[in-house]
Amino acid sequence: MLKHTVDGNVGVETRGAGETGCALVDPAQLESAILNLVINARDAMPGGGTVIVETSHVDVTEGDEDYRAVPPGSYVMVSVSDSGTGIAPAELERVFEPFFTTKDVGSGTGLGLSMVYGFVKQSGGHIVIASQPGEGTTVRLYFPRTQAEGPVAAQPHPTQKNPGGNERIFVVEDNDMVRSTVTAQLLALGYTVVEAASGADALKVLAEDRNFDLLFTDVAMPGGVNGAQLASRARQIVPALPVLFTSGYADSALLDNSDWSEDAPMLSKPHRFSDLARKVRDVLDARAG
Repeated sequence: MLKHTVDGNVGVETRGAGETGCALVDPAQLESAILNLVINARDAMPGGGTVIVETSHVDVTEGDEDYRAVPPGSYVMVSVSDSGTGIAPAELERVFEPFFTTKDVGSGTGLGLSMVYGFVKQSGGHIVIASQPGEGTTVRLYFPRTQAEGPVAAQPHPTQKNPGGNERIFVVEDNDMVRSTVTAQLLALGYTVVEAASGADALKVLAEDRNFDLLFTDVAMPGGVNGAQLASRARQIVPALPVLFTSGYADSALLDNSDWSEDAPMLSKPHRFSDLARKVRDVLDARAG
C-alpha cells in the first residue's frame, strides 16, 4: 500500500530489529498514522529519495540521554525517516499544533502530525521528532509494551487476502491527507481512482466524465455541496451509480437532515485497510448482483 502512496522517484524501505513484542493500539489509527508520516516524508523529498519505516523494541532507563523525551519503560517503537528538506528549529517546536504546516499554501491542511500526535497520546505513548534542514526528518512513535503474546482481538479471516477489483472509483474528500490515504489503499487493491477535493469539484468532473462504478464520498464537506447533496446530483447525472459514504461518527447524522432518501452504506472513520476493502467490494458486488 505504501508503494502506491509515494511517487516513482521515491522508494519505501522497511526494517525490523527482531521481535518487538506487543502494544495495545487501534489498528486503523496506526495504519493512518504510518501513512500520514510516509506522505509527509514523500512531500519533503521532491527530488526523490527513500522513506524508511522501521520497528524495534526499546528499553528506556532513568537518565538515558538518548531518550530524554521518553519516560523510562519498555516500548514498541515505530519510526518513519526521510532524507528530505528537513524542518527549521523554530518550526520544529510547532509541528504538532493543529493546522500548523511547513508546506506551501494549498499543499496541505496541517492536520497530519497533530492527528498522529493525538493518536499516540491516546494510546499512552510518546512521539519524538528530530530534523535538520537539508538533511531530513525522523519521527519516532513509542508505544508501551504489554504482556500479551498476540493481538487482543484477531481480525476476521486473518489469512484471507483483502478483496480488490479493477473497477473505476470516484473518491471525494476535502482533507488532503485522508484523500491521499484512501486513494493509496484503493490503488493497492487494484482499482482505478479519480479524486476530487470538494463536492463542487466533483460535479465538474462528472459533467465531463461519467464512467464510474462507485462514488465514495465524505459526508461533511465545505464549499456548499456536502456528500448527500453530491450523491443526489450524481445520481441525476449517472443513474444507479452506487454510493458509499464515509464520515466520523457525528458526521453521519447529517444524512438524516439531507435530501438523500436512500439507506446508503456507510464506512466510519478511521477505518482499517481490510474494512475498506470489504465494504467497497460488497457495494460493487451488490450492484452487479
